[in-house]
Amino acid sequence: MTPQTEILPINRKALKINLDSSVYGSFAEIGGGQETARNFFQAGGASGTIAKTISAYDKSYSDTVYCKQKTSKRYVSRERLELMLDAEYSELTGLLKTGSQPGRRFFSFADTVSTLNYYKDNISHGWMGVRFQLSEGGLHNEVILHVLLLENDNVLQQNTLGILGVNLIYACYYFWDRPNAFLQSLLDNLSRDRIAITMINMSGPELSYVDNRLLGVQLVKNDMTKAIMFDRYGHVQEPDDMLYKKNVLIFRGSFRPITYVTTDMLKTSFGLFKKDEDYDKSNTLPLCEITINNLYDEDEFDERDFLDRVDLLNEMGQNVMVSNFREFYKLVGYMSQFRTIKTRLVIGLDTFEKVMDESYYANLKGGILEALGNLFPENVKVYLYPALDEKTGKAISSKDLVFDENVRFLFEHLVVNRKILDIPKAKRKYLTIKSSEVLDLLRNNNPEWEEKVPIFIADRIKERKLFGYSGK
Repeated sequence: MTPQTEILPINRKALKINLDSSVYGSFAEIGGGQETARNFFQAGGASGTIAKTISAYDKSYSDTVYCKQKTSKRYVSRERLELMLDAEYSELTGLLKTGSQPGRRFFSFADTVSTLNYYKDNISHGWMGVRFQLSEGGLHNEVILHVLLLENDNVLQQNTLGILGVNLIYACYYFWDRPNAFLQSLLDNLSRDRIAITMINMSGPELSYVDNRLLGVQLVKNDMTKAIMFDRYGHVQEPDDMLYKKNVLIFRGSFRPITYVTTDMLKTSFGLFKKDEDYDKSNTLPLCEITINNLYDEDEFDERDFLDRVDLLNEMGQNVMVSNFREFYKLVGYMSQFRTIKTRLVIGLDTFEKVMDESYYANLKGGILEALGNLFPENVKVYLYPALDEKTGKAISSKDLVFDENVRFLFEHLVVNRKILDIPKAKRKYLTIKSSEVLDLLRNNNPEWEEKVPIFIADRIKERKLFGYSGK
């Protein structure tokens, strides 16, 4: 397949599919209307592509059509989308038997979306997917994605959905063997301020080569979303599904490699969170966050290095988030849209001193005051992990921090109101460990690195030759 040399207008994409007599299928669209199907009708030649369109807008009607064997409580959810794809594809391939019209490759497109309501007080988002054959009579493949609609107008959102739907169907048939081109083509004829794709999952016999974790990271790298989530089993998840009404404990790090300091920070911060009066184990989500800036090595995107870190964190039972946020207050702003109950940020004391540095917020009209206001909304606190005073050899906490007068009073206000809490029971013997120094030891084959990482991690690094370890 030749590389794409131009971005085709949306009507030409739809027309190209319509004129391909082998591609034939159905459209089911709930919530926004029938924007995707409309593009195919308007392009001309739709009778060569469209077997059926449906908009089961009424909830009772939707339940009757799609919940015959299994129910779905949420109408705008991945579960509902998968029920739609099951029902539509089964009906399509059942009625139009393979071989009745030789050469046909069947597909079913579906979406379930909540566009902006009359009062403009809802979250505009939706699920979209295609189940499709790449060869006549072949097993089906499937692509599912979740989107946030960013425009402040219902009609504009509908138009955006229609464009995205055509892009998705086109990509399934013309870019299925090039995942990066597949991803980027989804935003053809769309700007990034109109939509965010927060997760994507590709599966099926011809798509088995795809690593959905890397696909998710590419969404962040390509600025198609601000962050993506992996559960503790390494599966890509939609952020709202993971974070909705959860207590979240976030620990940012490079995890390159995971050291004894890493495990101690996770353990002691979680111990502090458990003392919270509203702590609920079943409703608390620990989350290790890696910023996209830490996924580069000498200006090159190192995909293998990323997977190694996610694998190790997952094997430790950790959920992982990859974001493009440099500043902590932007991370907090992102989390707030998912209506988390409480958010706790675990920050090392050395890093927190930089958080309180005014020079980092010169681009904000309100300066550090604006940044701290965004960093500390009502449901957010910072847990400070101690550092080591190299001169005295003593562990230092928030009580030992000294700031200029114009910042000191802001800091004291946060401490007095318990927005900043010191993490107790940190192990002093680990405070001398720095991951950058451990990485240098590891790469230089100095065996001392093994003393600074958990045995489990050391074994995995040696077995898999991770992070430049050669074993010489």
